[in-house]
Amino acid sequence: MSDTGSLLTSLDCRSCCAQVDPSHAVGTCPACGHALLATYDLAKLTRDDWKHDLHHRGASLWRYRELLPVQRTEDIVTLGEGFSPILPLGEVREAPGVRLLLKDDGGLPTGSFKARGMSVAVSRAKELGIRTVFVPSAGNAGMALSAYGSRAGLAVRVYLPERTPAPMKEGCRAYGAEVVEVPGTLREAGAAARAAEARSGSFDMSTLREPYRVEGKKTMGLEIFEQSADDDFPSAIVYPTGGGTGLIGMYKAFQELRALGFLERIPRLYSVQPEGCAPVVRALRDGAASVTPWADPHTVAPGLLVPSPFASERILEAVRESRGGGVTVRDRAMVEAMEMLARRHGISASPEGAATYAALSSLVRDGAIRSGETVLLYNTGSGLPFSIPELERSLSPGESTDVPSEPRADRD
Repeated sequence: MSDTGSLLTSLDCRSCCAQVDPSHAVGTCPACGHALLATYDLAKLTRDDWKHDLHHRGASLWRYRELLPVQRTEDIVTLGEGFSPILPLGEVREAPGVRLLLKDDGGLPTGSFKARGMSVAVSRAKELGIRTVFVPSAGNAGMALSAYGSRAGLAVRVYLPERTPAPMKEGCRAYGAEVVEVPGTLREAGAAARAAEARSGSFDMSTLREPYRVEGKKTMGLEIFEQSADDDFPSAIVYPTGGGTGLIGMYKAFQELRALGFLERIPRLYSVQPEGCAPVVRALRDGAASVTPWADPHTVAPGLLVPSPFASERILEAVRESRGGGVTVRDRAMVEAMEMLARRHGISASPEGAATYAALSSLVRDGAIRSGETVLLYNTGSGLPFSIPELERSLSPGESTDVPSEPRADRD
């Protein structure tokens, strides 16, 4: 049995300040029901030695094992996730004078950033003796849990909204998961899942309802730091927000790096949501402490159809304390941005990932990002499961766009 060197010490609740022993399986805070976040003994990590060691480790998220929760190497469940590329986009006309980068998680196992969280969460579940798991999902999280659960030998049930793209439903089934289709949005899928599983003994792997998916998402921030030159660390990161775990994870990573003496400043975090489902952006604009559920949610981006994200207080905290903000985009702008990223830059982006590109004009117009800055867009998933013509047919008639269309000659 080999030790990973994990410095995990406790699970902490920022809402009621409870501290929970991480040596047994736990979901939310047993005292107040809010999200738990992992804490590490950073004082035991020698900064220079750790940075030197990273150069000799494999190019996966498990290179950061001291800052991840899994204790035993043999319990790591991996498909080679992490260390996705950061691609320069140069200067684009939507953001003149801005040096634009894109971190592309579309090439990760199962096609999205969800591989990060599920690799860590499934590894920890295996280590703690959990054998049956379930998750409500808009698609990508279900795919990832199905794959990693299969690799770990766990029984998996995935609850999906009926309108989830067919390739995602079939992908979950192909990995051996049981798929339950639910009318409505992710909110209804979550309610149905928790009602059905209440007495099953199965462990809930929902966003922030277990403490370790966010640790996998934290590696997004650790990688951005490690992959950036000292003088070219992003001033801002633009991120598509559904459940919001990525924002919490990146902010947590940057806080830990600052505590270790690696960072003096944290990039501004900007949340992008569709106009038809923007509870986080609305809460940011209203100065609210948490989100209120979005009535009549609708968007072509399934991963952003989250009308009431759990632990929204932590999402809002990450954005506000980084001095970032929020912006909405139209569905048509997301679809056009998918096409632009493919035709201008050779990047296959999901509607969610393309939302960050679609948001550029608004962010520049509002002064959120400025000429001379380095700005990183986060593409959370591949566009391959999506058909642009089908997405276009699903748009509301007469919907305008925030992103200028490509000249017709460029579309031939």
